[in-house]
Amino acid sequence: MSNNQSNELIAEIINLEAILNLPKGTEHFISDLHGEFEAFNHILRNGSGSIRDKVYTLFSQELSAEQMDELCFLIYYPEEKMHVLKQQQLLSQHWWFQTIEHLLVIVRFSSSKYTRSKVRKALPKTYAYILEELIYQYDETTDKKAYYRQIIQKIIELDEAERFITDLAYLIQRFVIDHLHVIGDIYDRGPHPDKIMDSLIGYHSLDIQWGNHDIIWLGAVSGSKACLANVLRICSRYGNLDLLEEAYGIDLDHLKNFSRKTYQENMHFIPKKNPYRTLSITEITDAMKIQQAMAIIQEKLEGQLIKRRPEFQMTHRLLLDKINNNQLVIGDQPYNLINTCFQTIDWSDPYQLTDDEAFVLTDLMQQFQHSQKLNQHMAFLIEKGSLYLSYNHNLLIHGCIPLNEDGSFQSVDFNGKKYAGKNLLDFFEANIKQAFAKPWQTEDFSTDIVWYLWCGESSSLFGKKAMKTFERYFIQESETHVEEKNAYYELRNSSDVCQHILKAFALNEIDAHIINGHTPVKLLKGESPIKADGKMIVIDGGFSRAYQKVTGIGGYTLLYNSFGMQLAAHKPFSDKETAIKKNDDIISTRQIVDRQLKRLKVKDTTIGASLINDTRTLKQQLENNSHFFSN
Repeated sequence: MSNNQSNELIAEIINLEAILNLPKGTEHFISDLHGEFEAFNHILRNGSGSIRDKVYTLFSQELSAEQMDELCFLIYYPEEKMHVLKQQQLLSQHWWFQTIEHLLVIVRFSSSKYTRSKVRKALPKTYAYILEELIYQYDETTDKKAYYRQIIQKIIELDEAERFITDLAYLIQRFVIDHLHVIGDIYDRGPHPDKIMDSLIGYHSLDIQWGNHDIIWLGAVSGSKACLANVLRICSRYGNLDLLEEAYGIDLDHLKNFSRKTYQENMHFIPKKNPYRTLSITEITDAMKIQQAMAIIQEKLEGQLIKRRPEFQMTHRLLLDKINNNQLVIGDQPYNLINTCFQTIDWSDPYQLTDDEAFVLTDLMQQFQHSQKLNQHMAFLIEKGSLYLSYNHNLLIHGCIPLNEDGSFQSVDFNGKKYAGKNLLDFFEANIKQAFAKPWQTEDFSTDIVWYLWCGESSSLFGKKAMKTFERYFIQESETHVEEKNAYYELRNSSDVCQHILKAFALNEIDAHIINGHTPVKLLKGESPIKADGKMIVIDGGFSRAYQKVTGIGGYTLLYNSFGMQLAAHKPFSDKETAIKKNDDIISTRQIVDRQLKRLKVKDTTIGASLINDTRTLKQQLENNSHFFSN
């Protein structure tokens, strides 16, 4: 090794050890988005209130509350806000100059915890040199003040101010949040999971923990017919068939024609009210009939799968062959069936698809697997996703770690091998990836496991003994609709149980937490999102409008910066257009979860541990080089 190489090693060691002593970047945790793009987009842009905090910290002595609110919305929605101000004829030379100066102050403040190299990589290429001058060399006390003012003035004179302000706004959004965690359920219920996925694909740093509603979309593209039927049924139930047709280019004509020909109007299957647009009579009727068609196809396909996989131990969910004279016996109790739509069922072979059903299903599967945008989104879910993640002393998981009543890990036997705890989740994840890699295999074990994760008793994403879709559709008595939760959801209130789980995932630190989604926190009933003496944090607070009457809020998010953790509870979002015009921010209340006794640095993080290992390796190389020259 030459002296030049030694000098390079020394420089890199100095650089890495300096980085280790920078403040930890801010992590943003978000969960259970359920297609609610506008609320998600707003919270992503405002960093769960982080930008507002910085604006009020920096300018509370200089600007009024109204001016600070307007500056916040300019950062959240630069193009739209400038368009509104332009229409109101409020843009002037003074406004351009003052706004650019204010934004530069925020850029300097929010980028101060990053290396110059990291900041340089984030700068838009068009203004990279100018911005670097304004961020790093700026000093109003020097003779360069006129130089900096001239740069800004020239940007305005060349009609570049609007573009420059837009770039500054997005730069602030990027610097305020260092890393995003999406803890599951991007899909279903709300209208625009596709727009959420497009936003995530363009985000600078993130990971995703799959949710149960994400898994059926992954399953559908991976070749699971049962998952596909569930996706179609849920889209029709929530009046979101346009998501399939317009966003993903799925032609539903064959399905519509079959449903119109086979099923009648049945008000029990009328789609839920779409809060974003009014469905036409035709759309309502089609959704009603398609939901019936897919509910029956789903029962048939799931019955076939359960018979094919006795190891899933789900034979108690074989119901169609138990129906007699429009009655179903559950236990010893007979129940009369209501709202039935059983016209395609051959009672001598109830799980067999008709030729028309098989044709429709084949057509849909082919389209799902050939939709370019859908496959792009699912590939991104696989690339960035996992069932769980251990990150910065926290265990991130959407659903649960299946437990027995005594707190021990629930064991399940697949193909003669037992799995429990972390090993069970690793097993599930490996099969998800294998199924996605071989979409042409539609009835193999891995593909069937993806469906099991949707509704199997030992699924870490489902977390219940049985999914009662059939009962909710066809039995009036509500006691049959109850879905018994896994013991995890009660035991997670115990700090000892949480510590037991964390230890199994090699998280033994005293400040470790489990960060959970999946089950809406019912704030109206006094439930707290912080459980087990702070070891468990549940952040499903109701992004989905369907749950907001139960939760009483518009979602929880979590921020974890160098000073500790803060839980943010958000009021429901109005709409983007109104918010921009009125500077109507989502009102959030903060609750401290953990306050660090000393400020966290990069060396205290998962990335820091990797950099420390890199530094050790470089030091060893340098030592070997020294021995070489001394000999």
